[in-house]
Amino acid sequence: MDTAYVVGTFDTKGAELGYVAGLVAARGVPVVTVDVSTSGPETGTADARPADVGNVEVAAHHPDGAAAVFTGDRGTAVTAMAVALERFLAGRAVGGVIALGGSGGTALCTPAMRALPVGVPKVMVSTVASGDVSSYVDATDIAMFPSVTDVAGLNRISRRVLGNAAHALAGAMTGDIPSTEDKPAVALTMFGVTTPCVTEVASRLGARYDPLVFHATGTGGRAMEKLVDDGLIGAVLDLTTTEVCDLVAGGVMSAGDGRLDAIARTGVPYVGSCGALDMVNFGALETVPERYRDRNLYVHNPQVTLMRTTPDECRGIGSFIAAKLNACRGPVRFLLPEGGVSLLDAPGQPFHDPDADGVLFEVLESELRHDGDRRIVRVPHNINDPEFADAVLAAFDEVLDAAGTSPKGQQQ
Repeated sequence: MDTAYVVGTFDTKGAELGYVAGLVAARGVPVVTVDVSTSGPETGTADARPADVGNVEVAAHHPDGAAAVFTGDRGTAVTAMAVALERFLAGRAVGGVIALGGSGGTALCTPAMRALPVGVPKVMVSTVASGDVSSYVDATDIAMFPSVTDVAGLNRISRRVLGNAAHALAGAMTGDIPSTEDKPAVALTMFGVTTPCVTEVASRLGARYDPLVFHATGTGGRAMEKLVDDGLIGAVLDLTTTEVCDLVAGGVMSAGDGRLDAIARTGVPYVGSCGALDMVNFGALETVPERYRDRNLYVHNPQVTLMRTTPDECRGIGSFIAAKLNACRGPVRFLLPEGGVSLLDAPGQPFHDPDADGVLFEVLESELRHDGDRRIVRVPHNINDPEFADAVLAAFDEVLDAAGTSPKGQQQ
């Protein structure tokens, strides 16, 4: 059986970490305890056994050696130990990981968890787990357990909370999960305004592939690209690239400036389109920045307000996408839906703007380097028309032919 790693600062939380390790081991799961204390090059406390892996051994995995960790300054030491822990775990067969900590311990342990593949069980028991945990979890599957009390001793509450977390990890590592890995995995990106297109494409792929649909809310795009980097996705149908709008115009659903980088560095077969490039996302109407109050705004629901992109913004969006796709090593097709890029960008709808779309399309066509494996395809339909789904599937067949394989390396 794969090994569970129990990680934390044994100089202050040795008893709690030992308790968790014992419960996981009692479920028949092999356990390795790992000390990431930064107070000095020593392991263990008087009331707990030393960790299996001492903090000096972990710190030695830092690119600049253990001296870079034990600086005497807590802030720099925690940051450096986080780097060392990530490199330490990357070199091991990790079946699951559980960590305990306050704000510092959470910031130290979660980067290493995020670097592990999606699907490896990850549990973080933290004093800050009841707040905004996006910076700790990001686009991964870390399970955050609020500690309720501080992680500062074993008592009637902490024993129960830590016990539940330990058993959750052991259950995740020992439970059977039905496999669907007999089909190659294909990623699709979707928004509410591109749902008809993506639903149709996913349905028609379902007999041969395992479609993984990601909501293009910033986190969704990052999650999709992490799975590409992890080698868990063999092809991408990135039909909804709307997160780029929020990056360019300052919306709330940006996936960051690394969007599309995983596609470029892995060479995964890629079909993209302009899905929802007509909109920037904000929260409730009153949260829209003052400088945008006179723009074409659409209240999608009480918590989401959409803003139509302008020709200038579309120029920036097109340039960003073209530059990223020019860096791709694998086959690329990018489809331009001339009848509109969303449900709201159809004739008679509030975001219908052929001039803005025209600028977007022209920039993509002029700045993308066209060759045999990288092409723009104009489609005279709205993105949600059945004919556009036909074009997507035809382009998908082309990129698979160009790659010479089906997704995940299986021959067609």
